[in-house]
Amino acid sequence: MNVRATAAETAHGREADDVERSVAALVARARTAQHAFEAAGQQALDTAAAAAAWAIMEPSRNRQLAECAVRDTGLGNIDDKFQKNYRKTLGLLRDLHGIKTHGVIARDAARGMIEIARAVGVVAAITPSTNPAATPANKIVNALKCGNAVIVAPSPKGYTSAALLLQFIHAQFAKAGIDPDLVQMLPAPISKAATAALMRDADLVVATGSQANVRMAYTSGTPAFGVGAGNVASIVTHTAVLDDAAHKIARSKTFDNATSCSSENSVVIEAAIYAPMLAELAACGGVLLDHAQKAQLQAAMWVNGKLSDRCTAKSATEIARVAGLDEIAARQPSFLMVEEDGYGKAYPFSGEKLAPVLTVYRATDFAAAAETVRGIYAYMGAGHSVGLHSADAQQAVELGVTLPVARVIVNQAHCLATGGNFDNGLPFSLSMGCGTWGRNNFSDNLSYRQYLNVTRVAYPIEAHVPEVDDLLGDFFRRYGQ
Repeated sequence: MNVRATAAETAHGREADDVERSVAALVARARTAQHAFEAAGQQALDTAAAAAAWAIMEPSRNRQLAECAVRDTGLGNIDDKFQKNYRKTLGLLRDLHGIKTHGVIARDAARGMIEIARAVGVVAAITPSTNPAATPANKIVNALKCGNAVIVAPSPKGYTSAALLLQFIHAQFAKAGIDPDLVQMLPAPISKAATAALMRDADLVVATGSQANVRMAYTSGTPAFGVGAGNVASIVTHTAVLDDAAHKIARSKTFDNATSCSSENSVVIEAAIYAPMLAELAACGGVLLDHAQKAQLQAAMWVNGKLSDRCTAKSATEIARVAGLDEIAARQPSFLMVEEDGYGKAYPFSGEKLAPVLTVYRATDFAAAAETVRGIYAYMGAGHSVGLHSADAQQAVELGVTLPVARVIVNQAHCLATGGNFDNGLPFSLSMGCGTWGRNNFSDNLSYRQYLNVTRVAYPIEAHVPEVDDLLGDFFRRYGQ
């Protein structure tokens, strides 16, 4: 018998048991707090949601969270995270304002139906390092609005940001007499075992981040909402206002150093305006690399087939230095551009880059551009969304009918629009469902609706039984009985 191996296995077993007990204790405390909270009424739910929102929105706290996020994750930039924390939370508050999430929320006398909002219970909020404050805040506010408790499972890099956010939330809770056990987080060090235990013990899992975490959520045995992979492409047609399109693409590509899954990874340009559109992108700070420079960049960005941490969510200048492109770095580019004509594993620039690097495709016309996007999404990004810069409104509908996407973003800065904006009607969210195309069970922007159960009361009404011919008459007339 291998005594050493047996001792190691025993120690590992004890460690696993300790993790299970620790997580179970968190969930038990959350469940106790949630039972009382759920029954407290709409005002109590609204107060808790408002407290959590103000915890991140207040400027001095927001600045601390943005600085902490960039310092500890090494991803993005402080000013954009500050803006994101505020804008996303303000927009969420707008979406939730006046919404009933407690008791009777709908009555339909004609159908004899009453709908009653019910909490889901304890929510496991799996959050990424790319948005270590904004994403958990969004989930916490939504969950509290619906009468739930939340336990956050942050990424290891995002732990300190999440801990600081919860500290701010609990301080606001104290002012309003709200139980702090309604919002908790896994203790450090964050481990896959603890995250998996939380997923199993919670009533609902809401997972944003890596596809590994999403798959773990879906296989946890607990009902789960998970998001798909991003790899957004935008089409620019000959009817677009080119300088407007370029400025919006550049803003989206560079915001928070492209940490957003909604940031363009590719732009597909019609041949008729290819050169002038490249010139407009260059005027916005983009630098087009030649073939040799592109090869250097590829070697730096992908190591053994995986994206390198040295380039992820860094500035274009820093990425150029890492790639040994000192002449490019000296120009202090806003973003880098590479031309491509293929997609798939052999063409890594056709995938998601999480960096201010934009892949440029030339297409003969709109139909060819749509087919290029279809090819890109067959490799990565199916279900998420597509951008369109065009004066032809019908083209957007055509993309929505034919491409595997849950959103078509028209003449907007994509990463600012996809998750909701004050100038479009999409719900504010940092978690975008990608439908069955992206292996998800929903295609909406994650909103409060995913945090609610609805009980339906059905009263008897006068029966109306249709005649068979009323429903099948057209079929019978065309094909017989």
